[in-house]
Amino acid sequence: MVSKNTICLWYDGTALDAATFYAKTFPDSAVGAVQRAPGDYPAGKQGDVLTVEFSVMGIPCLGLNGGPAFQHDEAFSFQVATDDQAETDRLWNAIIDNGGQASACGWCKDTWGLSWQITPRALMDAITDPDPAAAKRAFDAMMGMTKIDIAAIEAARRG
Repeated sequence: MVSKNTICLWYDGTALDAATFYAKTFPDSAVGAVQRAPGDYPAGKQGDVLTVEFSVMGIPCLGLNGGPAFQHDEAFSFQVATDDQAETDRLWNAIIDNGGQASACGWCKDTWGLSWQITPRALMDAITDPDPAAAKRAFDAMMGMTKIDIAAIEAARRG
């Protein structure tokens, strides 16, 4: 492991599946070393996958198969800045179509319960518009969306 700071994500025996999905879905992502347990532990047996080193869009992560004791929640999420509607749709649909769940305002959860914010750059530009009325219109439009619709955000921004 090269990075001094790595995000450790807890899984219930599915760290390798999750890492493989992230690597095939997100650019600049990869699966690295897979470590097997040298002995039995509370969530598994000797030889089971214990940890998986992987990266998500260049961010180093470690998947730990720690068992069912802890679940992911919205207090942690990956925020992915997208450049256009096609990229927004591709990433959103990849997560949802792989057993994920849609949420509000560009948020969704993957099949492992990890939260993602699929956030078009156009949305961030719109809700930080120097014109407070334009920013509010864009923000109000976003509040009614699940997956972000860039054309609708831009239309709301324009008024």
